[in-house]
Amino acid sequence: VQLQASGGGLAQPGGSLRLSCAASGSISSINSMGWYQQAPGKQREFVARITTSGTTNVADSVKGRFTISRDNVKNTVYLQMTSLKPEDTAVYYCRAGTPFKIYWGQGTLVTVSS
Repeated sequence: VQLQASGGGLAQPGGSLRLSCAASGSISSINSMGWYQQAPGKQREFVARITTSGTTNVADSVKGRFTISRDNVKNTVYLQMTSLKPEDTAVYYCRAGTPFKIYWGQGTLVTVSS
């Protein structure tokens, strides 16, 4: 499984960004995809997850502001981020779970600053 993340960049507080993660390879083995964030000097933390059945989970810190969705035709998962805060600044990593292994994308940097 290969993951290609994109969509990061600079946003102002209160602004929005949409991250994309395109999966390729043995995608039939994927049972969930999600996003994690890693702020400078901190550990990687869970942000959101969506299963193949469409069940979603979102971290409390972003609930009501971030939405995870997917396009099964494009094998792509999206993270719509709204009402961005400076503390959302981090590298965002796409993650895919299979019964055998966890796969990570290369990360995309989100900076929230005025």
